[in-house]
Order: sequence, then C-alpha cells, then structure tokens
Amino acid sequence: MRLKDLWEVKEPFIDIEIPALWDDSRRVTPGSLFAALPPVSKVTKDGKVFIDDALAKGAAVVILDQGALTDLPLKYPQVCFVPVADPRAAFRKVVGRFYGQFSKKVRVLGVTGTNGKTTITYFLESIIKAAGKRSGVVGTVNYRVGEKILPSKNTTPGFLDNQIFLANLAADVVDYAVMEVSSHALVQRRVDLINFCGAIFTNLTGDHLDEHGDMENYFKAKALLFTALSPNAWAVVNVDDLYGQRLKAMTRARVITYAINAPADVTAHIQDFNLEGTRFKIRFFGQEIELQTHFIGRHNLYNILAAFAAGLGEGIDPDVIRQGIASLVLVPGRLERVECGKDFCVFIDYAHTDDGLKNVLGCLKAVPHNKLIVVFGCGGDRDSTKRPRMGRVACEFADHAVITSDNPRREDPLAIIAEIVPGFTHKNYEIEPDREKAIERALSLAGKGDIVLLAGKGHETYQVLKDRTIDCVERDIVMRILKR
Repeated sequence: MRLKDLWEVKEPFIDIEIPALWDDSRRVTPGSLFAALPPVSKVTKDGKVFIDDALAKGAAVVILDQGALTDLPLKYPQVCFVPVADPRAAFRKVVGRFYGQFSKKVRVLGVTGTNGKTTITYFLESIIKAAGKRSGVVGTVNYRVGEKILPSKNTTPGFLDNQIFLANLAADVVDYAVMEVSSHALVQRRVDLINFCGAIFTNLTGDHLDEHGDMENYFKAKALLFTALSPNAWAVVNVDDLYGQRLKAMTRARVITYAINAPADVTAHIQDFNLEGTRFKIRFFGQEIELQTHFIGRHNLYNILAAFAAGLGEGIDPDVIRQGIASLVLVPGRLERVECGKDFCVFIDYAHTDDGLKNVLGCLKAVPHNKLIVVFGCGGDRDSTKRPRMGRVACEFADHAVITSDNPRREDPLAIIAEIVPGFTHKNYEIEPDREKAIERALSLAGKGDIVLLAGKGHETYQVLKDRTIDCVERDIVMRILKR
C-alpha cells in the first residue's frame, strides 16, 4: 500500500510502497513503517530509543513523537519521518487503513473474567466446529487455527498482532476468531479496532491487583469489553457473580444471562457426576436439553453454560451446541488427569488464584476419595495479596498440602512461601521449595483411593527462576517419578 493512502505526507514520499507495519524494531523489514510508541507500563521502554535500530534494518517510514524528531531528517534524508502529537493514536489510524475492517469479515467472540476463559474458548471452538464452521483461537495455552498451533506469548496479543491475526483469518476464509481478552489487554487498548460480535463475562475474583490496585479498577478494566459492544452484538453474563449483575446495565448489547443459583436465561441442573464426567440438564428460554460431558466440577458447569449461551447468541441449533460440548474431551492443564496406572489419581490444573484453587479442590473433594493432597505455590513478581488466601483455601479443602515454588521469577521462593503459610490455620502442610521434589513427596504420600492435585502450572512446560528458565512438564515429571 502506498504511504499517501495511509497518512498525509509530502513529496517525494507519497508513492512509497509500504509492505509492512511494525511497532517492534526487532521485526522491522526493509521498506516497512516503524512506529516509535510511548511505553504502556513501567517495565516497557519508550519506542524512540529503538529508532536507530529500526532504521538500520531498513525502515522507510517512522512515526514518532514531535519532540523526538531532532536532527533525524538530516541524518537520514532518504527516510520519511512523521512527527505527531500522539504516536499511538496515529499508528492505530494507519493500522486501520492498512488492514481494513477485517473484523467485519471474521466474527470475533471475546471471553473475559478471572477464571474459566481458556476452557470456554475450547468449548466455543468445539461448538463452532460442530456447526460446520472454522475458527481461529487466541489464548493462554496457544494460538491455533485448525491443526496449526503457535505458542502463546500473552493471553491476548498486542494491538498490531491482533490485526495481523484477523487479517490472516480473513484471507484464509475462517469464519470465527475466539479470543481470551485479559484486563491488561483492555487497559492497554490491544483490542482496539476489533468489532466483537459477542463477549462473555465469567466471574471476577482477586487477581492482578498489583496492576489494577483494587477490585473496582479491575472490574472497570474488564467492563471495557462490554461498554464497547454495539447494539447488534450479544453479551453473555454470569449473574451468579455480583460483578456480572452490575455489568448487565453497562452494555448496549443484547444480554443473555447464565447462572446456577440465580434466575437466568440459561441455567443447569446436575443429575450425576463422578471422576469420569458429568450428566446434567440445561434449561434455556423455556426449553430443556440433557448433556453429557467429560468435564467435572461446578466451575466447569459454569464454563459450559457460558459457551452454550454464546452458541445461542450466534443462532446455533441447541442440538449442535450439545454435540460440540460432548465432543470436547479435555483442555490442556485444566483438571487434566495423568493416566499413571496407580490406585490413586493425579490431576494437573492451572489454578493460580484462590478462587481457581477453591473451584478445583472443591470439585475433587466432592467425588469419592480417601485423602486429597495438593501441591501448589504462588508466582513471583505478581499479585502477592492472593498468597495467604491460597493458603487458606488449601488448608480448608485439602487433607494435606505441599507448598512449593510456582514461577518465582526474581523473588526468593522461601519469601513467597512465607507469605502463603499465614493462610493455614492448622498444620496440614509441609514445605518443599523444589517443585519436582514437592511432587515426589506428594506422590509418596498417596495411597489407594487418594487424589493428588498439582496446581498452578497447568499447561506450562517451563518454570521461571531468578537466573534461568528450566523445563517443567508436570505430566512427564509424574511419570518419571513413578517409574523410579
């Protein structure tokens, strides 16, 4: 695309052909446009310090802050510099013109909330497939389109990468994009220009308070997804959650409510469940349908209700929605069972908040078992307020806990553990900072009929320490230990 079609510039630059746009100097290609953007947080650098790097890689156009222009045009007369008062706003306009309204060609479904986002995106993907449509999924576990899977860097990619993703889906004639939308992404405006046709709110519990300060700011961040919806969109909202009840009045979209306890458009009644799955009925708009799923637990019932309601929002036949739900066998790292050939059960789950841990432990506690043993820790350089709360949940719901490391990052693992321990009101725990040794200890304690839960890592295949990142695939660790 020619530069004059992207921005008003003067000769001799108006007919420059721009092959690509970038806001990361490491990705700049010859002839492309580079935007030197201001930092979005305390840990990111100002893009103007990377201008020279971008020029060295062949950038032909640079959008930058007016105050950063200095003598650059004299040093690089062959480069078109575009000084503006707000580089981020200018870049958004340019990206919108470059990629066009691709979200109008692809129906985009957003899922936000503290817990349940990943599982719901898997259910939506399965429902869309059952309906004979194609989808691309962006989330915590990975980014995928059909059989093509890419590693996930962030729950929600950056603004530019989202536009590139949607453009690729449109070019590949993919019908849907299903996106986990984090509070960080909303505050940092990473999903700008995306025309969401529907959005799901799961719940709101304590997390990311190191970033947002308090629950009210956290809620306002999540609400941004719904206040931006058009009247033609739908909003699926959990009204068993107090924040969900508030959210109903904050959107112009058509609201579809779901709940287990409160009156709602979509509700559920459990008929039977065990470690192999759940049989239940969904009641919706005066109708009723029976479902069988491989998933267990009250929290997964909420996830299924959310996906079912979203399917209704899209006009998909309820029987097709049922097929999609029934055909999903597992979500990586979400109550994932390790078939270890022992007379006890081992589960891996990503639960890394107190509410998430309570959901999973409460689910396992409700099925027949002897002892329930949990291995868990808390991440370093992240919201520390949830550490004692997670200890309190483990104390209440587990028979025994082995407190260990999660991703300690730059923090001292023992200091993190010291903030977890006050949550315990009695001594049903022990401490082992080395995660593999903690898993080995838990397995050594397990006997016939017991359940061992490894919480916090889930689908992750690594552990981030202070000075290095190491392999940490918990399924493999379990099998290796049991073979010994």
